[in-house]
Amino acid sequence: MLPTPSALLLDFGGVLADAPPQDLAPPELVLRLYNLTGGVLTPGEISRSLLAGHQAYAAWRDEDHPDELSHAAVWALVTGDWPRKAQEAVRLQATRLAYDWAWRDGWALRPGIPEALRAARAAELPMAVVSNAMSGAAHRDFLDRAGIGGLFEVQIYSDEAGVRKPNPEMIWRAARELRVPAEQCWFVGDSRQRDVVCARRADAGAAILLRSPRTDKEDPAAFPEPDAFVEDGFGLRDLLPI
Repeated sequence: MLPTPSALLLDFGGVLADAPPQDLAPPELVLRLYNLTGGVLTPGEISRSLLAGHQAYAAWRDEDHPDELSHAAVWALVTGDWPRKAQEAVRLQATRLAYDWAWRDGWALRPGIPEALRAARAAELPMAVVSNAMSGAAHRDFLDRAGIGGLFEVQIYSDEAGVRKPNPEMIWRAARELRVPAEQCWFVGDSRQRDVVCARRADAGAAILLRSPRTDKEDPAAFPEPDAFVEDGFGLRDLLPI
């Protein structure tokens, strides 16, 4: 039996929303970088740098780092071998460029998530988003456009907090802002490596694993077991004390 929660904390990607695979070097971003840097690199060179930078950032994310990279540091992975003036032009626009790179036109709410959030609201459970993100601002804007941003009292994103899951400070910060002990929070994520481990380190009341393509790529034997496993938002709704 799961303990009765006093708050619900949810990851963004793979839990609240998901998107089909997207071009990691979208033409509009390549063009913006080409214009921003005065054409000192060809569009092809910029595209290859974006792909290489994304791979480097993805490899870094797969390690257990307690702190998040700044927007400028993320872009340094892309522009490390660019001319100095081009690097500086990107650094000065790093936050806006991070938003553009993070945004997904195909983001959509996961099935059953609106129903689960309405059930949590009916149960008077305060809710927070707790998510690693290249640009939390992009996530906020999507949730607002989807009509659910106002349901969350708190949104904690790693690029703004300076720490990243599985650092338990992500959960502790949300719990503090909600004024609810972490031990009374359910944390819902889609990754054993980041979310279940984070919940265990934070002594969260329960770790709920909501299945996504990321979930199926992880070795269950390598990480702690969740307290509950659900296929979608409808499964999460059915776990709630309503």
